[in-house]
Amino acid sequence: MTKQKPTLLVLAAGMGSRYGGLKQIDGLGPSGETIIDYAVYDAMKAGFGRVVFIIRKSIEESFREAFKDKFLDKVDVSFVYQELDILPEGFTVPEGREKPWGTAHAVLMAKDAIKEPFAVINADDFYGYEAFDAAAQFLTLEDEGHENTYCMVGYPVKNTLSEHGAVSRGVCEVSENNFLNDVVERTHIERKSSDIFYKNGQGSDVKLDEDSLVSMNFWGFTPSVFRFMEDEFTAFLKEKGNEPKSEFYIPTVVNELVKKNVASCKVLSSGARWFGVTYREDREKVVNEIKELVKKGVYPENLWG
Repeated sequence: MTKQKPTLLVLAAGMGSRYGGLKQIDGLGPSGETIIDYAVYDAMKAGFGRVVFIIRKSIEESFREAFKDKFLDKVDVSFVYQELDILPEGFTVPEGREKPWGTAHAVLMAKDAIKEPFAVINADDFYGYEAFDAAAQFLTLEDEGHENTYCMVGYPVKNTLSEHGAVSRGVCEVSENNFLNDVVERTHIERKSSDIFYKNGQGSDVKLDEDSLVSMNFWGFTPSVFRFMEDEFTAFLKEKGNEPKSEFYIPTVVNELVKKNVASCKVLSSGARWFGVTYREDREKVVNEIKELVKKGVYPENLWG
């Protein structure tokens, strides 16, 4: 029996506060392509069969306008919404809360839209074809009976920094057989002189090995993850739901599942080049990186032409 093609879930509901605009629809390629265009192109080439976008209703018009004439006739596309007030029964949005509830909440919004294995990516990260290919192979070839075996594409932290400010990364501890033992969200990582540091809970700098594997929010899941996320989100809201800026992160959920021995996560290493647009100042570098890939023939000059 032919296995169902995996789905690509794109987290595109972020507010882009550090970027100063909707970076999800910013044209960076030579023919106005967005990073999302390259992600969808690579995913289709790797064997993904559907694309589901997580967006907010406030950006829906701009988002649909940006993509309606591009790949919508080339691959099945769905839209799902992440809003602050989509919460389990008994919970309400605390006063002053403006930030979305985080990446794991975004994934949870797709539980009724996805019934097959799926990969999760950020809309503003350029992952490279090899990452999509590795994830597609894992999600397609995984044996029956392993519904709680997930995957993550890992990158060395030295290849994931911005020259224009600190970044957040899930720092991973990996076993000898390439399964995730631990992942900790570090929210202030930057290079200072020749070394890389993150800030601990007390605000002190802690040195980080530059080859440490980090999560760039490229995950592979089966639908079993949704029921786990529902339980974890309820627990999160009970503990931190009244905090105006607390976030429910994917790495935190995966870490909990691994620690509880209810799921495992294979770490797939990628030889692909990662780059992203956290800050507006990152934009020029990304434009040049894409231009170089087009020059080398990795992508056509007009992606959908």
